[in-house]
Amino acid sequence: MQPTTSSAGRLCLPMLFVLAGTLAPTLVSAQSSSRSPPQATPPEATQPSDPPRTLPRSPKERGRGLDFLFGALKAAPDEASARHVESRILTLWSQTSSDTISLLMQRVKTATDAKQSDVALKLLDAVLKLRPEYIEGWSRRATLHYVRNDYQRSLEDIEQVLIREPRHFGALAGLGVIMQELGDDKRALDAFRKALAVNPHLERVRELVKTLTEKVEGRDI
Repeated sequence: MQPTTSSAGRLCLPMLFVLAGTLAPTLVSAQSSSRSPPQATPPEATQPSDPPRTLPRSPKERGRGLDFLFGALKAAPDEASARHVESRILTLWSQTSSDTISLLMQRVKTATDAKQSDVALKLLDAVLKLRPEYIEGWSRRATLHYVRNDYQRSLEDIEQVLIREPRHFGALAGLGVIMQELGDDKRALDAFRKALAVNPHLERVRELVKTLTEKVEGRDI
């Protein structure tokens, strides 16, 4: 199906959807007519400690690392710090101890870059069959379904991401994007607010929350 582009523009399902072009630096378009929204200047905060330099190996260590990074993300005093922390979170989400999964994901990227979405989807199906707990596999597949305008399957994959990581602000923002394009502004607003609660450094999402709040709840008198 061909969606109707909302007033916000056709935004890519952020960080959920790309390792190097998601909400981390900007919300980018899934189409060639992309728009690069501005980034927020975070509120004043105490300078967080530097994130761990080495990547955790066990799920327990990874969980502790993510807890630390999400705390650092909320406390980041400036855009550069926030982007750095977002990058670390992305790295942890995409990390895998399986050489097979790493190889398949490399092939997914190659196929995606070559606009061979059918091939990429088959590869991601294999990834998720082997490692259903792998968040990045679900997020990449959600991206491809979205680009192909298959919103139902994209939403199903977003749900799987959020089951495994409720703090996945890219998935939350992506959910908001789809809901807005489907005309469900109330659910879009709820998803965008949840994304901001996790990551307050999403200027474009903040703008969408303001616009949708006025539309859904009306202006304050």
